[in-house]
Amino acid sequence: MSIPTLPDAFVEKHAAKGWPVGLAGVALVIIGTFMSWSFDPNILGDLSVYGYPGGLQILAIILSLLALVLLLTVKGPLASRLGQWLDAALGLRALGLWLLIYMVGVILAIATDSSGLVNVDPGGWISFVGAVLVFAGSQVIPLRELRDLGRARLPGWFEIAAVAVVMAGVLFGAAYALAREDAWSFVLVLVFAGGTVAAMFRTGTMGWFGHVATRRRKVLTLAAFAVAFFFPFTQQGSDANMSIATSVLIFAATAIGLNIVVGLAGLLDLGYIAFLGAGAYVASSLSRSAFATIDWHPPFLVIVLLGGCVSATLGLIIGTPTLRVSGDYLAIVTLGFGEIFRFSMFNLDGNNGPNLTNGPNGIPGIPELAVGGFNFGDEHVVAGITLGRFSNYYFLLLLLMAFVILVFTRLNNSRIGRGWVAIREDEKAAEAMGVNVFGLKLLAFAVGAFLAGLAGTIKAHQDGATSPDQYIFLESAFLLAAIVLGGMGTIAGVLLGATILKLLPEKLRFFSEYRLLLFGLTLVLMMRFRPEGLVANKRRLLEFHEEDEKLATAVESELVEEAK
Repeated sequence: MSIPTLPDAFVEKHAAKGWPVGLAGVALVIIGTFMSWSFDPNILGDLSVYGYPGGLQILAIILSLLALVLLLTVKGPLASRLGQWLDAALGLRALGLWLLIYMVGVILAIATDSSGLVNVDPGGWISFVGAVLVFAGSQVIPLRELRDLGRARLPGWFEIAAVAVVMAGVLFGAAYALAREDAWSFVLVLVFAGGTVAAMFRTGTMGWFGHVATRRRKVLTLAAFAVAFFFPFTQQGSDANMSIATSVLIFAATAIGLNIVVGLAGLLDLGYIAFLGAGAYVASSLSRSAFATIDWHPPFLVIVLLGGCVSATLGLIIGTPTLRVSGDYLAIVTLGFGEIFRFSMFNLDGNNGPNLTNGPNGIPGIPELAVGGFNFGDEHVVAGITLGRFSNYYFLLLLLMAFVILVFTRLNNSRIGRGWVAIREDEKAAEAMGVNVFGLKLLAFAVGAFLAGLAGTIKAHQDGATSPDQYIFLESAFLLAAIVLGGMGTIAGVLLGATILKLLPEKLRFFSEYRLLLFGLTLVLMMRFRPEGLVANKRRLLEFHEEDEKLATAVESELVEEAK
């Protein structure tokens, strides 16, 4: 989100007022949080108590304290130590804007869930006025040139501790956000997180953390998987949240496979959901369901490999004749393939063809997955916390995700990955340089389809049923949107995009009639303000911002540092 700026002459004239106005705003926000915000105790988790801030009031206090730290960095006891490194003025502008958005959201939530603004108590208005003052004061504090915080080198133990603190914040922040059952509370927690991250970006702190993550990549990877592993233990056995988490992992694993095709090789595939469906139908047909059509029940590991291989074979079948075309023509052909797959599943019902899929009825009653003596449908108590069936599937999907990420990373950093990138950038030039264009395109389709097939075999058991209606074109569109939204060619971006597209519709059900409208609006805004995605690949970042010489220099130095 771009931060509104005032004319330089106006800023220079009122610069002396910015700091005291900002301090006054911080004080008012904090004072207001110790008063009642809402007359109705049933709104936003009971904000009607005096002298004892509620959850959302505590978040407002945290944003205010961050603003105070930045104010003291601009002018105060922290200026001599942090003022040379942190871009406190720019960070304060971002934080002031998000704090104002947060308080506007609180006022709207109270007014919407009650009979109007009359139910907003004085504390809410005091904190709102304070947010306005913080925002106004931040706009007239002049900016200045600082050192590049990303170049700062700190002791190794401090950098490792920073990684640990950030990842722990992600874990407990996610647990706190998912615990908000009220949609408005969930939105406000997201605004709080957005404001914190925006301030970190603007101050340069996130840039420094990016350099630390590059230098401590193994530590970051281990910390990320540790956070993912401990996540179910923060949900107190909540099947609802763990169901969302397993859906996110299946969606993300499939999207990473599509990322090979779209993000690396640059091939627009609009029928990719068919490969996920192929894996699911293989697992369903070979399961012990009463409606299964194949009387052979091999071990699950064999089923997983069969599902991946069947999907890869379909990738080769569709890829061999169609990869001779490119661009819009390839998109249309793959879209047709996705619809052919869905209608084929309808017709393989014993009347229009062999009975393999039970037609539109699909294959219901798929039993819970059992590996050895471990049944994924049973509850298990670990450290006093009950882990249900979705938690069991979650851990299995974590192993699948680790494998998918390993495959993507190895291929991306290999000669094959460089060949895919060359094809994406300029197919004719790559062919002229001796790159086997057709072979690499076909390999991208096969590998991407294989990974989707693996995810499909687990999805069948988790859902308990497989039907053709699960694999419509809209699902392929959402997979592609996750890649575009998160950042093509990246792993973190796809994970973030998949989480957003799967989590938000579940938590914002009061927008049920407008979810697709909001989704489309989000994509339009992304294409306008950040076309490279939320987590941008460095090469694509330069493609979209070729005129930014400072960015080019920074990216070049980062690539050199990674090469070391």
